[in-house]
Amino acid sequence: MNNYDLITILGPTASGKTGLACKLAYHIDSEIISGDSRQVYKSMDIGTGKDLADYVVNGKNIPYHLIDIRKAGDKYNIFEYQQDFYRAYQSITEKGKTPILCGGSGLYLESVLKNYPLVNVPENKALREELKDKSLEELSLMLSAYKALHNKTDIDTAQRAIRAIEIAQYSEEHPTETSRTISLNSLIVGVDIDRELRRRKISNRLRARLDEGMIAEVKSIIDSGVHPDDLIYYGLEYKYVTLFLLGNLTYEEMVNQLEIAIHQFAKRQMTWFRGMEKRGLHIHWINAQLTDQEKISQIKELLQAGV
Repeated sequence: MNNYDLITILGPTASGKTGLACKLAYHIDSEIISGDSRQVYKSMDIGTGKDLADYVVNGKNIPYHLIDIRKAGDKYNIFEYQQDFYRAYQSITEKGKTPILCGGSGLYLESVLKNYPLVNVPENKALREELKDKSLEELSLMLSAYKALHNKTDIDTAQRAIRAIEIAQYSEEHPTETSRTISLNSLIVGVDIDRELRRRKISNRLRARLDEGMIAEVKSIIDSGVHPDDLIYYGLEYKYVTLFLLGNLTYEEMVNQLEIAIHQFAKRQMTWFRGMEKRGLHIHWINAQLTDQEKISQIKELLQAGV
């Protein structure tokens, strides 16, 4: 294990990566750093799938980092994530432990795995005004013209696309204002889940989250003073449930459209992970249908082999 600075466990939504990471942390006495772009927000628990019960293994609390660190309604970006990751990483390694990075937000993961130099980008009001009436399709086309790294995985609203263009434009105009980075040697493990099984798990999980009170959670966040537009910005569950609460969608429309959107999101996640491999990151894929013990045994073998 000494050959690695970090263990990364990634996979699409509903693949079981969080539970696996927590069980691995239990077995090797480690701590988890979240690689999820929405789990940073407080109060957004059910919709982001924090699954905090997973962080208790055989009665032991598994320490976690970068979950519940910002207020709902805030705008958190990849530059902030990268710096927060390095702080969490340092605090864990100072204890003599090998951190486990776990998540499905491809760009967040890649930003630290490939130690991308990033820029802290301020708001560009003039650009936002210029782009405000463009469609998501038009904005996505504009974004693809930029050379700077950008994350298409999480871009499912025009507001997110405009922010991505804002970042790409600023990065081209200010190439020297970059973040501090750390070069890491990580074992990267991907949870490979069959497409049809993934679809069933996503559909079942959505209904379970609705039964658990996801709509009440979103209503409570809005009632606390968070503007609906800020929740729509977060996409997926928060976007569609907010549109339902605003009366823009019926309950059935909300469920159907959200289910389709999550399936599309999972597909985009897998596309991003394949892209990571093309960009030089070697991912060891492990079958999601193996038992937890079988998965952990495979990971331990990889650690010992130092491949």
